[in-house]
Amino acid sequence: MRLNIVSLVLAAAAVCVAPLAHSFEIEHRQNFASKAAQPVTLRILSTADIDLFAPLILSFQAENPKVAVTYHAVSSTELMRALQDEQAPYDIAVSSAMDLQTKLANDGFALAHRSTETNLLPEWGKWRDHVFAFTQEPAAIVLSAKAFANLPVPQTRQDLISVLRDHPDLFRGRVGTYDVRSSGLGYLFATQDARTSETFWRLAEVMGHLDIQLYCCSGAMIDDVSSGKIAVAYNVLGSYAMARRDAKANIHIITPQDFTTVMLRTALIPTTAQRPALAGQFIDHLIRAAWLDETTDNYPFPDINRDPLASNTSLRPIRMGPGLLVYLDKLKKRQFLNEWENAILQP
Repeated sequence: MRLNIVSLVLAAAAVCVAPLAHSFEIEHRQNFASKAAQPVTLRILSTADIDLFAPLILSFQAENPKVAVTYHAVSSTELMRALQDEQAPYDIAVSSAMDLQTKLANDGFALAHRSTETNLLPEWGKWRDHVFAFTQEPAAIVLSAKAFANLPVPQTRQDLISVLRDHPDLFRGRVGTYDVRSSGLGYLFATQDARTSETFWRLAEVMGHLDIQLYCCSGAMIDDVSSGKIAVAYNVLGSYAMARRDAKANIHIITPQDFTTVMLRTALIPTTAQRPALAGQFIDHLIRAAWLDETTDNYPFPDINRDPLASNTSLRPIRMGPGLLVYLDKLKKRQFLNEWENAILQP
């Protein structure tokens, strides 16, 4: 009997010291080892595809050989759940959903970071010394080259509306976009489009009539356009499409001439960070690669333009600030999603 009691006590102790399981979903895990005898580990939670982001990690390790990196890829919604609801211990959070990153900082889930590098950022490239931009990435329309072989390639949303209306049998079930109910980036793009032009809602209704296919992420949409499963993917991350050398012969990448929404990918240091100083060094590394070093081969994203409107008046950069929080208000979000569902989810 005494042995059983001891066993129960030991089992209970084991439960107490076991690592806590997290309920948020991790899509991909990758470890970047260090050859140091006693490496320090930087934990990154990110929405970026690892194949695209890896050069920035490897170049950081080249400068800091004692650092190992644990990289967990998640959706923007799961990133919010991990940091806001579960307070998971990550040192860096990288996300394409600027509004959700701003909300994390605004709600007290991010640490401040100030450095020579962060002081060089323009005001629109950071939020209260907590959220830092290191990319400018356009939302693009990706088309199947085969499907449009005998059709005019649309250059604006109105062009796309016309071609979809004129050829419903060709495009039925072959148009894709984000499911904005579950995709943080998709929701950001959709709300920004709606703020910019009523054309977005007309296009949404046309796509809804064609049995639209809804996706979690850009990569899956690009795969399906390249394979011919769908013919049109709307509001895809242009950086992902341009990086897909294997798909270039099969796709057209269109940045709409009426307006092109430009997202800033951002990084922050969660309040749960175990190594905040090292995290600050990594953020400085991202800023140098994006904003300062124009000759680096380790920066995998489109070049940063400090004044994008000067070179292309169709660009509509999303600026960081309190305006990003408007559509995260619960009532406002519910109203937007109801309108989106009425347009997209048609019988």
